[in-house]
Amino acid sequence: MGAHAFDTARIRAAVNEIFAAIGEDGDREGLRETPRRIAEMYEEIFGGLAIDPLEYLKVGFEVAHDEMVLLRSIPFYSMCEHHFLPFHGEAHVGYVPDGRVVGISKLARVVEAYARRPQIQEQLTSQIADAIMDVLKPDGVAVVIEAEHLCMTMRGVKKPGSRMMTSAMRGTFRNSQVTRAEFLLLVQGR
Repeated sequence: MGAHAFDTARIRAAVNEIFAAIGEDGDREGLRETPRRIAEMYEEIFGGLAIDPLEYLKVGFEVAHDEMVLLRSIPFYSMCEHHFLPFHGEAHVGYVPDGRVVGISKLARVVEAYARRPQIQEQLTSQIADAIMDVLKPDGVAVVIEAEHLCMTMRGVKKPGSRMMTSAMRGTFRNSQVTRAEFLLLVQGR
């Protein structure tokens, strides 16, 4: 996996600057350790910057399975790159193998690695689909993501409970209405 250094001292200093900019006392008891905690949190929630998600897909198995494989309801948390507020939800990932499959945990790891970066949902959806398509070379890939964005629910338009849905269809999922419909029915739990 890739090497990425987080500058925690710089993050702590930036958090103290934010405190000063909003008129808060960074030395008061409740905030004194907050810059350190935020730096540690950022290292965790942006850990995907230090990972090459494609590596997860390189260890696979040759099998004679050419029907859909679907991992449904993969929970994820990400940070909107526009407001640096979280968005979270579930990803549904399916593919039709062309002789090669990966362990299902690898699909969840790909979702996680891309989600743990400053991100927008549309890009996240495409990145997951393209990674699977590029490495596994399946007949097709489908990704649907459903998420709630705190930048919309706690500020701005303030519509809690609103969920954004995005999809990325590649190969047979894009070209075959039947395959796409089967995937969407399975995602809905039918």
